[in-house]
Amino acid sequence: MPVPVPHRRAVVLPHQAAPVDDGCADDARAAAVGMPAHGGCLGASRTPQDPPEAAGTPLEASRTAVGTSPLPKDLPESRLPHQDAGRRLSAEEAAAHGGDDHAADPATGVVTRATSDAKGAAGEEPTREESATPDSRPQVSTPQGLTLLLIGEDPNNHVPEMWDWAGRKVRLRTARNLTEAERLLTDDVHCILLDLTPADGAERATGAAPGDELGALRDVLRMAPAHAVLVLTCETDAERAADAVRVGAQDYLFRDELDGAVLSRAVRYAVERKRADLAQRQLTESRLRAQENARLERGLLPTPLLDGSDLRFAACYRPGRSRALLGGDFYDTVRTPDGTVHAMIGDVCGHGPDEAALGVELRIAWRALTFAGLYGDELLATLQKVLENERADDEIFATLCTVDISEDGRRAGLCLAGHPAPLLARAGEQPQLLPYEFGGPALGLLPDARWPRRQVELGSAWSLMMYTDGLIEGRIGEGNRRLGQEGMAELVTRQLAAGLQGEELLDASVQEVRDLNGGELTDDLAVLLLDRR
Repeated sequence: MPVPVPHRRAVVLPHQAAPVDDGCADDARAAAVGMPAHGGCLGASRTPQDPPEAAGTPLEASRTAVGTSPLPKDLPESRLPHQDAGRRLSAEEAAAHGGDDHAADPATGVVTRATSDAKGAAGEEPTREESATPDSRPQVSTPQGLTLLLIGEDPNNHVPEMWDWAGRKVRLRTARNLTEAERLLTDDVHCILLDLTPADGAERATGAAPGDELGALRDVLRMAPAHAVLVLTCETDAERAADAVRVGAQDYLFRDELDGAVLSRAVRYAVERKRADLAQRQLTESRLRAQENARLERGLLPTPLLDGSDLRFAACYRPGRSRALLGGDFYDTVRTPDGTVHAMIGDVCGHGPDEAALGVELRIAWRALTFAGLYGDELLATLQKVLENERADDEIFATLCTVDISEDGRRAGLCLAGHPAPLLARAGEQPQLLPYEFGGPALGLLPDARWPRRQVELGSAWSLMMYTDGLIEGRIGEGNRRLGQEGMAELVTRQLAAGLQGEELLDASVQEVRDLNGGELTDDLAVLLLDRR
């Protein structure tokens, strides 16, 4: 067995009993990680004649050896002991070296030298992390935490350190009064801590009215309606603290019980409660707005004025917009003093609220003009002027169908402005579509257009159905085939043969159109039915 050649003796700690050479350090370090030693070692406390057990366990050897000689090349870096990151020298030997890379611990007198020096002495290159200076290492940016704004007369008011739910330190800003607070109140402020001074002091600091003990809080709530607010007061002023919560603060704290944990929890609770309050308020406002819009839309739907007439009226209306009550389709029916019944149905191009509003304007204008005695071409020309002045875009147009039924109910005058022709079902006859060829263009397309009025014989008993294109443009099955006017006429004929009348006829017809379409129709739909039996 070859005799190991002793290396230069390493510097030892003051509490070590005997010197240990670098070879022993290598063996001990290898044993500490469960690998075989790469060289022999005979320490000062162990002679060549001593049995191997005299050196102690491998763990004791690893505690004794602190040298920095290189380990075997095949030793994984992840298995290196943590205590070998640097080489420790005694204070006396460090002074003898005279280097600047040594720092003595005043408590233990131990000097630590950088690992890069030890590796350099052993012929190894220092790693990039070891050779880099602290200033040259990349800085890791941390996400921004909560920001607290403290408002109070005493700028030195002690506020303990706080941390948010992610372990980040809460930033603190201080303001003496509301003027400074308004300047410091930026978008990154999450919570306001208001120090409620006695009433007189609060009035001086904020300009509140005399006798208003919570004037400062009300001013803060007006200044920052979207921020969480905590109030800070004395334990003897608990009643005013409770009043502050009733006024609008999220919570209150007592100065005598204030510490970092309590304040951190209160700030986090106040921020989340304010967020929940704002969300609930927005939800409530949305519900109230929806209810108001529903009442408004229901009020804009027409109420037929047929007093004194023997005609029966039924209508079905379904807007294409989701959760809407009013669309771009519109209809109306009135009876004038001469006994004539006037009916109208129309469609503004588009499906939004603007189109719905324009449809309401046209319907109201038609009713007013009808009671004024206008009908036929003269009425439609006036409606076109209304459309041209009320539409938001020159490309907006509207289709319209008007019918005026004589007092005896046997004849009717029909005007079409780009609208589908009505379906007439006489007693004992098959339903048929009225002629369309004599109609005129849609309103808003041609400035000097004319709309001729055609006379239609109805008979003694009949049903007249007026509708918009939403009823006939639905698909049939999964293809591109549309229902069309002929398909709609066949569908209504089957429903009439089954004995359906009035609203039952309209509901059954619309439901079958939906079923053929495979679901809800995307366009607005309006159907009006007048019967004489």
